[in-house]
Amino acid sequence: MPALLSSEALSPEFSTTGAFAHETQNGSVNAEKTHPIYDDLGSGTDMTDDVFDETYREKEGPKPVTRYVWRNIILMALLHLSGLYSICLIPSAKPLTLLWALLCFVLSGLGITAGAHRLWSHRSYKATLPLRIFLAIINSMAFQNDIYEWARDHRAHHKFSETDADPHNASRGFFFSHIGWLLVRKHPDVIEKGKKLDLSDLKSDKVVMFQRRYYKASVVIMCFLIPSFVPWYYWGESFYNSFLIAAILRYTVILNATWLVNSAAHMYGNRPYDKHINPRENHFVVFGALGEGFHNYHHTFPFDYSTSEFGARWNFTTGFIDFMRYLGLASDCKKVSKEIILSRKIRTGDGSHKTG
Repeated sequence: MPALLSSEALSPEFSTTGAFAHETQNGSVNAEKTHPIYDDLGSGTDMTDDVFDETYREKEGPKPVTRYVWRNIILMALLHLSGLYSICLIPSAKPLTLLWALLCFVLSGLGITAGAHRLWSHRSYKATLPLRIFLAIINSMAFQNDIYEWARDHRAHHKFSETDADPHNASRGFFFSHIGWLLVRKHPDVIEKGKKLDLSDLKSDKVVMFQRRYYKASVVIMCFLIPSFVPWYYWGESFYNSFLIAAILRYTVILNATWLVNSAAHMYGNRPYDKHINPRENHFVVFGALGEGFHNYHHTFPFDYSTSEFGARWNFTTGFIDFMRYLGLASDCKKVSKEIILSRKIRTGDGSHKTG
């Protein structure tokens, strides 16, 4: 794919697009002049619902009353207590069971990172039917809402980042952006703005809608039954260990690895690409979330299939997509040119790129 823009395309003649305009803490808007990058993506791409909308304003007056979802609170508490207990079982588990749990972690992680996130939320690359089916299956193993709902909420997160319309608004604190947003009713603005997003591409994808239709059954099978059954049936692991380690503990860990992208990667780290936004480069999250911790880059260039300027380096998901492309199962991987990245660092970065 050709470079998205040449270095001369960043001249001041271009009008403000709002793609990278953000409201600062004092309420002023930081709008810089940027080229309408999405017009130059080619391949018929018209994705704009993952671009920050600087026209949105939070409603004045008191905030809505917080309404707790006690079912979720109880279930999450039980899950995490069970996960902590499961750690104690690791020494008694067979090595193959631990390797199987790790494989299930990686597969379920890819169902989110390569599937719900980079493919269906951002359309940063194209996948053939076999790959889309595979990603949908392992996405059910992750059990983080179906692809349609996950992508809808993620587009809202980008379009209204750190505002009341952001499902996991990090300005409400670490706990809220990490897990708290799942324990309370959504802010009315999240619901209102989410309904206005263009989700026609998701609705027209038969794989996405099939998974949505049979999501509960697929979760029971992929997230709990298969991870528990394989160690018990094939190498004689106790079903107790199989269930608690390969299903419960693995599920608890992958949830928190994903949530750290919403919390830690919005609060801790440097901002070499855009110092005016909260998302950061967090290398701990990079490792735990299979490459999703290059978050300042990702919110600056959300259409880049690699979510990083470094390709597959420390980015397991990018390596997976590259391998799928080698096999002919993935194509049209969108990437930002080095010239554009450097120009952006110089114009809006925090200067940390100079020291690495």
